[in-house]
Amino acid sequence: MNTHFLFCDETANFRTPADPGPGEPFTLRVWAPREDGITVSFLFRSEEGSEEIPAVKTGEHGKLDIYELDHPGTEEELFYFVSVKLDAEEWLLGRNGLREAREAIPFSVNPAVKVPDWARGALWYQIFPDRFCNGDPSNDVLTGEIFDDVGLVSRRMNWNDPINQLDVHHFYGGDLQGVIRKLDYLKNLGVEVLYFNPLFVSPSSHGYNTQDYRHVDPHLGRIIEDAEGMDRYRVRTTSKANLEASDALLAELIDKAHQRGIRVILDGVFNHCSTFHAWENKAGLYPDDEKKAVGEKCFCENERGEKECWWGNRNLLKLNVDGCPSLREHIMQVAEKWLLPPYNADGWRLDVAADVGHSPENNHVFWQEFRRRVHLARPDALILAEHYGDPSEWLEGNEWDSVMNYDAFMEPVSWFFTGMEKHSDRYLPWMEGAGEVFVRSMEDASARFARPCLEAALNQLDNHDHSRFLTRTNHVVGRVSEWGYLGAEQGTDKSLLRAAVLLQMTWPGAPGIYYGDEVGRAGSAGPDNRRTFPWDRGDSEILDFYCNTIHLRKKHSCLRQGSLKLLTGEQGFLAYARFGGDEKLLVLINQTEKEKEISLDTAEIDGLRSEKMTRLLETTKEGYNAGVVESETEEGLIKLTLKPREAVIYRL
Repeated sequence: MNTHFLFCDETANFRTPADPGPGEPFTLRVWAPREDGITVSFLFRSEEGSEEIPAVKTGEHGKLDIYELDHPGTEEELFYFVSVKLDAEEWLLGRNGLREAREAIPFSVNPAVKVPDWARGALWYQIFPDRFCNGDPSNDVLTGEIFDDVGLVSRRMNWNDPINQLDVHHFYGGDLQGVIRKLDYLKNLGVEVLYFNPLFVSPSSHGYNTQDYRHVDPHLGRIIEDAEGMDRYRVRTTSKANLEASDALLAELIDKAHQRGIRVILDGVFNHCSTFHAWENKAGLYPDDEKKAVGEKCFCENERGEKECWWGNRNLLKLNVDGCPSLREHIMQVAEKWLLPPYNADGWRLDVAADVGHSPENNHVFWQEFRRRVHLARPDALILAEHYGDPSEWLEGNEWDSVMNYDAFMEPVSWFFTGMEKHSDRYLPWMEGAGEVFVRSMEDASARFARPCLEAALNQLDNHDHSRFLTRTNHVVGRVSEWGYLGAEQGTDKSLLRAAVLLQMTWPGAPGIYYGDEVGRAGSAGPDNRRTFPWDRGDSEILDFYCNTIHLRKKHSCLRQGSLKLLTGEQGFLAYARFGGDEKLLVLINQTEKEKEISLDTAEIDGLRSEKMTRLLETTKEGYNAGVVESETEEGLIKLTLKPREAVIYRL
């Protein structure tokens, strides 16, 4: 049997409606090869047991047949496989493709899974606030202003100063006013969602040791009231005038972003906080009654009665969300506040979300309550978690909507194009260009997501926790402390970045740009990946390439919510198709530095042989070409020679 013609997924192409509600009837559909004696059926599995129901042939599509089954609907999650039998052989098709029964992951219909439509396939842009744009120098952190919670002294940096290992207390002056000034730049780039690293009051440049969840940091907002000497930091970060003005500036930014069709996601760090927070008040910034508001047990303690620190970091005290109801309620109110008027943020990114609480059971209880409260405040809010590993137990419709997609995007993409681990901590030459490993990894990791969750998963090449993708192309293992600031820029390969961007913009999920990637920013893993945006010296050719690929993504709806069919994964080469409605696109990627001869039957995509093909965008070792070129196939066969490092999109 020609298994190339056997295909099914959870998009609207193969399930109508794609996301049925409770008890809503739906139709399942599958493509199968045209063979005498073939039988196609659906194997259903639920808490009530298993059932096999034959599908009915309802039509033909070129060289393949269409089989369908009408289902009356389900109130609970329903799992199913496609079973195809021919000549005493059986093939089992699930989310991760054709597999043996013990490896197959089933499709599912889960009426409880409802992900905001606006988030599915949306283009994200991540901003590290202190490093994007300085729009108001009057709010800059001054040298010596902060003696932070691990004894480091703040230092005011010049915008182009290099990053070093003491970056946590180095401040470059980026702020919300700078983002407001650049909103038109982001709009023109095609951004649909802005994700900010923490904006709330914090004594560090990264913001992950929160000092006050209730207010925007005036160093990112506005400073109305100031002081001198040792009292300066206290006044700047606790003055009512400063806090209210800074909160109002965030409301202004979000409103102006919404006017441009851009959503805004905030970073919620609810696992730990700073020792400067009023609940610990190490620096004596707050009156005692602030601590009393949440009680004495707001921090976790070990068996010796010592406060627990997340991963041993003394300035990250682990919050006792399990044992302190008033703390838990405070977090819920914070989550609600920023989604409600006048702020109207569109959702939350949750830092180390699986670590919150002291047990898996309590973690799930916490996030279930969080989702309920968030959706009472804003029904279409997105809840996206930072998570490594299988996220499926949190993606059942009552906790998170999706995750930062490390397992099913960032890691496999980095290995295939560069052979580098995502922090640049390892280089494995045998993983570079390993197409079969890439396909298998993507199939298995993606199968852990319901389709709505997969389409909302944040697909990034890099971010504030990992080395910049461009730096990984130089195959140098290490960090800025080992090989210096310039080492991240040397020996890089922009053609690999362009090819990876082309894949990113044509892959299922929500592509995310980490600020500066679009102008060729380099950087090793944290903190060097947090270099300032080079407004006066960015790479305009890379920016143009980003703009062209984003334009294509927005023009072709099948790239946002269409089917993905993996055609070939071999050493140094990938071929896959995206299709939906009347659209059919083919992506070919030659990862190697040699030419690649290919021959591909277009009927393998959807049963129909395409007579014409139109090149929409091409990138090679030498550069890129966005010119549209029309040509003909050889009776449906594509025969061509890919150039070194060529990645190309065709419309069929």
